[in-house]
Amino acid sequence: MKHMNSEVKEERTANKKRIDLFLVPIVLIAAFLNLFKIWTDEYANAYYTAAVKSMLQSFHNFFYASFDPGGYVTIDKPPVVFWIQTISAKIFGFHGWSVILPQALAGIGSVLLLYVLVKRTFGVWAGRFAALAMALTPIVPAVSRTNNIDSMLVFTLLVATWMLFRAVRTAKFGWVLAAFAMIGVAFNMKMLQAYMVLPAFYVFYVVATKITWKKKIAFLTTATALMLAVSVSWAVVVDSTSADKRPYMGSSQTNSVLELAFGYNGINRLTGNTSVTGSSHKQPAQTQQQTASSETKQNSNSSADSSQSSNQRKSSSSQKMQAPGGGNQNGMFNTGNPGPFRLFQKGLSDQISWLLPFVIFSIVGLFAGVKFKGPYTTKQKESLFWLAWLLPVAVFFSIAGFFHQYYLIMLAPPIAAFAGAGAVALWSMYKQHNGWKSWLLPGGILTTAALQVYIMSPYVSSIGVAPIAGVGALGVILALVLAVRKQRKNSLTNYLGAAVMVVLLAMPAYWAMTPIIYGGNSMLPSAGPDSSSGMGGPPSSTATNSKQSGFNGMQPPGSSSSNSSSNNQMQPPSGSSNSGQMPGGSSNNGQMQPSSGSSNSGQMQMPGGSSNNSQMPNSFSSKSSSLKRKSGGMNAEVNQKLLNYLTKNNTGEKYLFATTDSTSAAPYIIKTGKPVMAMGGFSGSDPILTVSKLKAMIKKGEVKYFYLSGMGKGGQSDVITWIKENSKEIPSSKWQSTSSSAQQGPSGNGTLYEITLK
Repeated sequence: MKHMNSEVKEERTANKKRIDLFLVPIVLIAAFLNLFKIWTDEYANAYYTAAVKSMLQSFHNFFYASFDPGGYVTIDKPPVVFWIQTISAKIFGFHGWSVILPQALAGIGSVLLLYVLVKRTFGVWAGRFAALAMALTPIVPAVSRTNNIDSMLVFTLLVATWMLFRAVRTAKFGWVLAAFAMIGVAFNMKMLQAYMVLPAFYVFYVVATKITWKKKIAFLTTATALMLAVSVSWAVVVDSTSADKRPYMGSSQTNSVLELAFGYNGINRLTGNTSVTGSSHKQPAQTQQQTASSETKQNSNSSADSSQSSNQRKSSSSQKMQAPGGGNQNGMFNTGNPGPFRLFQKGLSDQISWLLPFVIFSIVGLFAGVKFKGPYTTKQKESLFWLAWLLPVAVFFSIAGFFHQYYLIMLAPPIAAFAGAGAVALWSMYKQHNGWKSWLLPGGILTTAALQVYIMSPYVSSIGVAPIAGVGALGVILALVLAVRKQRKNSLTNYLGAAVMVVLLAMPAYWAMTPIIYGGNSMLPSAGPDSSSGMGGPPSSTATNSKQSGFNGMQPPGSSSSNSSSNNQMQPPSGSSNSGQMPGGSSNNGQMQPSSGSSNSGQMQMPGGSSNNSQMPNSFSSKSSSLKRKSGGMNAEVNQKLLNYLTKNNTGEKYLFATTDSTSAAPYIIKTGKPVMAMGGFSGSDPILTVSKLKAMIKKGEVKYFYLSGMGKGGQSDVITWIKENSKEIPSSKWQSTSSSAQQGPSGNGTLYEITLK
């Protein structure tokens, strides 16, 4: 106990010391990467931004995280992060940057927390290197510059880690409870993803605490019970509330938060056993182009300019739609194919894996000589914690059936921690000529440089040969020089250590800046020279000029386009058995093809939607950096002519209009703050409405206009059929824009209907 008290006194003394001047530039780098130009993103991820707009209007909407101001359906995630975003928007005003700000600050906070966590045990230089590695991990700023949840989630889990470390040092049970309660809070940010760190928490507490097994079991059982209670607290309140007194739980099939947590946002991510049609189906790993989540709809309509469309019309009608990077082998959204080396595949490696070889060598060095039965040093105990965080999460992403690239931010803390702690440990072993362990540093440098060359090689047409050759050559030279100078001691050796860090972090630093240089994507954030596409993969030989990001090719409901169809269009599946469709179609060798017997077998299709000429982005455009991001994924512009017509002809109805899914609804909610009904929720597949319920709503005068674009028919086809059979079609001349500048998209080919029942 005296030892514990002395550690606490040392910590307090350290906290009184002046600020670490080396940390200041690291924090400034993190601030620049996370904050610079976030004000150019007007609407961020429009799906979530629309929810914040709605949550600002009433406590009812705020508590349930309602997508629309009318409280019809919630978003597909729990509310804690959106509560924070709403408070930010309340303080600073409703803007894109004000809903992004909390995540940007969380990204900076994670850098500081990692410094604090690593510095205490492994030394100040280890803390500095870890903080810098965290700041420069490309996916970290890419996610933190958006209003997606993951940056805040990681920050919260690092706060829980700090509490756990303090619990072990002070032997106070209260800190154990606080640490596990914080994981419960994180669960209410992104559900089961928060539990990915639990193996690390359990293993570390069992190994590091010097109390009896009886107390360990009792303390962990109590802390786990508290964590579960905090985790399900909001879910229990919502699920126990009468369905007619709250919004429908979006993206669930049974209107249940718990189903959402353990299904759509839980086990189905591992199995890929989800669907946008209201039913489940197993997604073969080799054909992930048929992605298994309704989230896939968000990035399927990336834009291409008219010249690119013209070029594609010249291609064969049987051409396969390849994933960015030129091959189907990279899986949907470039998440690769499941396997032990998935994190080294294209599309994932450039987001998170730049330092992985160095981390592997660091792990070997940090655990060298450790005996299974102990005793363990503090460094070994904390190394075990980071390893127990790293391995389960890495295994998940290696075998998972469905995830997006930005989920990889969960790997950033342990990778950065091992990079910092390992750099100091391997350097010490090298300088002390510690047998075979002294070769770990040169070996780590050489293999890491080789991996970085491999990561950059598909981008040679974008970044040139020089940086690739430079990293490879310098890596080899530094490794050889360190090997040759192993027996010498002078100041030059210390400079070599600094050179090593510069070489290994130079290209991750560039990659981390790409969302600023080339533009980012707030819907599906990723880093790389094509970061604005949201696909995070290497470019193909044919470049496209990206007008906006994400859903860039989508036009506002009611807009028309002068662009005609092409052989590589995205078109709606209508039950065809053709291969490679988005959810709703079947698979044939991963090829993107049209449904409904279309002759254009190179086309890609959206679920239930209509055709458009926006193709999958295969490369980046240097122009994107000078373009103002509208929504990072969902076209947040509205058709003013349609809006004027709906506003003028509204006779007191609660909803401005109803539409199939959130894609068409979100821009109008953001623009007007008025209720717009997404009848099928986010993807259009939620079984929210029935014909009888809709009739009752129309009779009550709650809604009379319906914009149907063909999107999201799964789960509501009867409702859509009834609307068409019992409505009056509004002539397009009264509400449809004829702007030739609008990009073609599935939302632009719809029809406006009016229904009045007495």
